[in-house]
Amino acid sequence: MLIPELTKTRAVIDAMLNDAAFLKNVEAIARVGVDVLKNGKKIMFCGNGGSAADAQHLAAELVSRLCYDRPGLNAVALTTDTSALTAIGNDYGYDRVFARQVEAIGQAGDLLIGISTSGRSQNVLAAIHAAKAKGILTVGFLGQDGRDIGALVDYAVNIPSGETPKIQEGHIMIGHVICAMIEEEIFGAEYNPKRKTA
Repeated sequence: MLIPELTKTRAVIDAMLNDAAFLKNVEAIARVGVDVLKNGKKIMFCGNGGSAADAQHLAAELVSRLCYDRPGLNAVALTTDTSALTAIGNDYGYDRVFARQVEAIGQAGDLLIGISTSGRSQNVLAAIHAAKAKGILTVGFLGQDGRDIGALVDYAVNIPSGETPKIQEGHIMIGHVICAMIEEEIFGAEYNPKRKTA
């Protein structure tokens, strides 16, 4: 069981590394994130289940730190406020739990990253629609097909797998890469100890 699973993970990583368009797209998303934050705006994350955990994880990497100490970055997971989630779910339905928050706190020039292994999560899709209505840039972290969300977002990260666990592994890996690129571009020259001593 161990070796076949690790072999499948390696195959996904190799497929990403050997796809020039995929890599170029990841770099473009990191540049968008840098621009959003440098312009005083924020990055929002949302997703369900394991993808909710990824949303919280990646927002925390930006707010706190990833590779080295530096000032915090403006990011928020829309998956963490239980009072808001339950109130919105009760009053408007579960499909609106993220969209309502985007409508409330989102601003033109922000960035929303919606995470969905299926590409069909209705509450993530509704959040993307709400973001577009407010002039908020959108990214989908998706599986290989992208599906409904992939057809709507400005940028899509399509992990080259149809297996949910492998897609999730790819999401957190690429999320870490994007966060590290953002951190380094904004703060590396001043705060990265490796660059300061080079």
